Amino acid sequence: MPYLSRLADKVIADVIGSHPAAMIVGPRATGKTTTAAKLAASQVRLTDVNERVAVAADPMVALTDRPEPILVDEWQVIPETLNAIKLLVDEAPRRGRFIVTGSVRGELDSPTWPGTGRLVRVPMFGLTEREVQGNITDDNWLGYVLAGHTPPPVRSSLTLRDYVARALRSGFPEPALELDERGRHRWLASYVDQLVTRDAEGVDGGRDPERLRRYLTAVALNSAGIVDDVTLYEAARISKATAKAYERLLANLLIVEQLPAWTPNRLKRLSLASKRYLVDPGLFTGILGVTQHDVLTNGDLLGRVIDTFVTAQLRAECALRLPAPRLHHLRTEKGRQEVDLIIETAFRKLVAIEVKATSSPGPDDARHLRWLRREFADQVDVAILLHTGPQQFVMDEGIIAAPIAALWS
Repeated sequence: MPYLSRLADKVIADVIGSHPAAMIVGPRATGKTTTAAKLAASQVRLTDVNERVAVAADPMVALTDRPEPILVDEWQVIPETLNAIKLLVDEAPRRGRFIVTGSVRGELDSPTWPGTGRLVRVPMFGLTEREVQGNITDDNWLGYVLAGHTPPPVRSSLTLRDYVARALRSGFPEPALELDERGRHRWLASYVDQLVTRDAEGVDGGRDPERLRRYLTAVALNSAGIVDDVTLYEAARISKATAKAYERLLANLLIVEQLPAWTPNRLKRLSLASKRYLVDPGLFTGILGVTQHDVLTNGDLLGRVIDTFVTAQLRAECALRLPAPRLHHLRTEKGRQEVDLIIETAFRKLVAIEVKATSSPGPDDARHLRWLRREFADQVDVAILLHTGPQQFVMDEGIIAAPIAALWS
């Protein structure tokens, strides 16, 4: 099938045009290699056994005298490759030498990581709805919101069933674009099988796949929520230490992400716990085996799927903006006030977002947004209540209700 343009295309091209090396980091099978190959002049695919043997023997020689930019695909297969890239870039720091892809976070945040100051990271997640629909222009509804402006009005014909279908379709390009519902179900189940066996073994050997699957299941059942660690490791029937190791492993595999709490100085008695999210809502199918019918008939699961879906759209968009807005959540003690998403933009301005799986939001649905605007009128640029109905309308001063589909309008 023809290449589907990605939001990351321009960002990667810009990085390669300005720096010696770019590193595209994201979950496995999100299209990193396909996108990088469009910009590369030559390729070194470390998943190919012949190339892997040659690079392992002498990474410096294997990466020399090739047309540039050189795509080095899945660096984590031979981590020593990064040291060779470091040395080659130090010797000749010209622009556009390497494009490196990887499906693990690994030691990217370590002070001794060889890529520091040499490889510019570009995050890349699954397909967003904007990308699926071919709408990747800079002039879009979400851009207005993140810039602190009142967005233009939109109307949507999508129903709750449509949103659930799009969420469970996933953002992984192959199931999203090429497979029917049965094919997607098999693909996503296989993805999770490989994740808890081969992928986990490659990042952190010695993990028990069955126990890791139980822990991942507990996380999925609590995606988009705040849950204490005890609940998760007791549900998975593992120890606290094992749970912490699994938490790091799933974060390194870029499958589970934690959304930190927003903690302003002027508010006391806030929950400091992070919210855990599956990075792709299609993983609900792969992990739990659920269908659209299952989600539509389970209120708790429905809310988690829709919230995870919306957050996946925003995460992919925000990660590529410059400067990148930071995503948080807010919850006071005992949950008296709770805002699903706090997006902190430049100069500490805020966009507050609530997500509701309802087609007819009422005043009570916006009570937490009204509270936040009263407390932080000087910081909250705009508050948005995203819903599954057709209309965009003003709920209160500075609070707009809009269809979730506005995110890709």
